[in-house]
Amino acid sequence: MKILVTAFDPFGGEKVNPALEAVKKLPDTISGATIIKQELPTVFKRSICTLEKAIDDNKPDVVLSIGQAGGRYDITVEKVGINLQDARIPDNDNEQPIDEKIFEDGDTAYFATIPVKKIVDNMNEKGIPASISYTAGTYVCNNIMYAGLYFINKKNPQMRGGFIHVPFITEQAVGKKNTPSMSLDNIVTALEIAVKTIVENDEDVKSIGGATH
Repeated sequence: MKILVTAFDPFGGEKVNPALEAVKKLPDTISGATIIKQELPTVFKRSICTLEKAIDDNKPDVVLSIGQAGGRYDITVEKVGINLQDARIPDNDNEQPIDEKIFEDGDTAYFATIPVKKIVDNMNEKGIPASISYTAGTYVCNNIMYAGLYFINKKNPQMRGGFIHVPFITEQAVGKKNTPSMSLDNIVTALEIAVKTIVENDEDVKSIGGATH
């Protein structure tokens, strides 16, 4: 099995992106699966082109994208990507699309096809705070989650795909009062758990994990 794991470069004035730093530290093989690491630019258009090329070149069995969600308290495994670009701030190419579709011929939304609830359960069992998220935002993270699932739906139906958001790492919280963070080591462990869970589970579990708001 081959798993393409992507992560973004720093954005929004941050010197590091915890997603990228964690992906760099992943071993090259997890539970027998080959890990292919791909850095993405935090740019709406170029990130999609880079992702599509990485999928075409590597032909992975799974596409797992990782992004930073500064302000979140835990690892959040995303359930759904929506066909919307609505940027609160410009991306790293100074693009700022407002109320635009990602793909004109795409569905309104695509659900992740990795075992979202099982990943969360396994992280929590290992002492890593984690939960399901039902919004990946409308910035470049959602952009790439949706694009990955779009490519799977349109061209690679045998593949699985999903997205995981990680909090700031500890060093990013310096000077940001009351801002949650997590150690880089814990984030790396969480991603290893996610990959292992994906390798071992073709389908998700039916457990309580919904949101009331």
